[in-house]
Amino acid sequence: MPTFTYIALDESGHESAGTLTAESRAVALEQIMTKGLRPVAVEEKVTAPVRSRSWSLPGRVPRIHVEAFTRQLANLLAAGVSLSRALDVVSREASHPAARKQWLAIRDDVLGGASLAAALARWPKSFPPVYVAMVRAGETGGFLDVVLEQIADFRAREQDLKGRVKAALVYPVLLAVLAGAVLIFLLTYFIPRFSAIFAEFGGSLPWLTRVIVQLSRLAVRYGPFLAVAIFVVVPLARRFLAGEAGRRALERAILRVPVLGPVVARFALVRFCRMLGTLLRAGVSLVAALQVAREAVGNQTLADGVTHAVDEVQRGTSLARGLAATPQLFPAAVVEMVAVAEESGKLDKELIRLADVYETELDRELRMLVAVVEPALLFFMAIVVGAVVVGMLLPIFTLQELIH
Repeated sequence: MPTFTYIALDESGHESAGTLTAESRAVALEQIMTKGLRPVAVEEKVTAPVRSRSWSLPGRVPRIHVEAFTRQLANLLAAGVSLSRALDVVSREASHPAARKQWLAIRDDVLGGASLAAALARWPKSFPPVYVAMVRAGETGGFLDVVLEQIADFRAREQDLKGRVKAALVYPVLLAVLAGAVLIFLLTYFIPRFSAIFAEFGGSLPWLTRVIVQLSRLAVRYGPFLAVAIFVVVPLARRFLAGEAGRRALERAILRVPVLGPVVARFALVRFCRMLGTLLRAGVSLVAALQVAREAVGNQTLADGVTHAVDEVQRGTSLARGLAATPQLFPAAVVEMVAVAEESGKLDKELIRLADVYETELDRELRMLVAVVEPALLFFMAIVVGAVVVGMLLPIFTLQELIH
């Protein structure tokens, strides 16, 4: 049975330390509390370094269970339930095995003296940095229940927006994949068989046919090498893009794309406005809220503009003036509305209103973009397939001449 060392405080606040044996850390915590002590730190004695329990638990918690955890914890704290007891209740009611184990681990860390933000930070796949930063701000300001409620609302709206973006891109992506598959089939299977027939007749083939046949030969000859090159290049590209320089280069390239760039910037603006408005409504200071909202932008190139705004606010400049330095993310109309909201003291309400307005506009832009992309891809597929078919049929029209 494992042995645990502990440090605890009695009712008068005096510190005491000791050791005990228990089946698990949770059982050890219960034994300490039954003695009338409040545990400060509980660690298992080991002979070799081991990874923390929070990292060793298997399974991944689905997003819907994380949202349920946030909402339930907010409701319990708002009702006056203590954090440790609320975590215990949420853990018992969790239906997903991995979620239950993860919530229990978080409860144990909190009972062991860690803050809720620190306990959540040990599970980055379930609780991203923005989530942890908001919880830390709520703990510091003493309004954790309000922040958790705001997190639940924010994540629900964000997932809804992301879902609409993904739904808008599904059909164009399928069309692009289908066009690529049809082109590969024509170049590697269909055209080589026609080429063999044409070679038997000799003569001069039409220029379009010659071009298509040559492309087919190149595809058949160098296709395997191209596939191997893609297999090698893709991991290297992903590794490069995972770095700071690669990610920034990709973000700058995307922002320069005529139609896609403005949509990405608008999506970042919606996330920033909603996050900043949510934090300010919860009572977080402007500088701290800006630092958290900067992480919600999702684009490091655009987030640099928020960093500049944070520096300007810390120097005593208005938020509107700091945001005006990044027109790609904050249009002049947004800056003007933020300036008016600052003067009237309704910045939180105005930011959330701006998020709603631009979210509606973003949805409309996405629908318009899809409406343009779909016929464009269909037109492209028709041109490619039609050119190949015409190129292969042209020699048949002149078959009599080729035979002679």
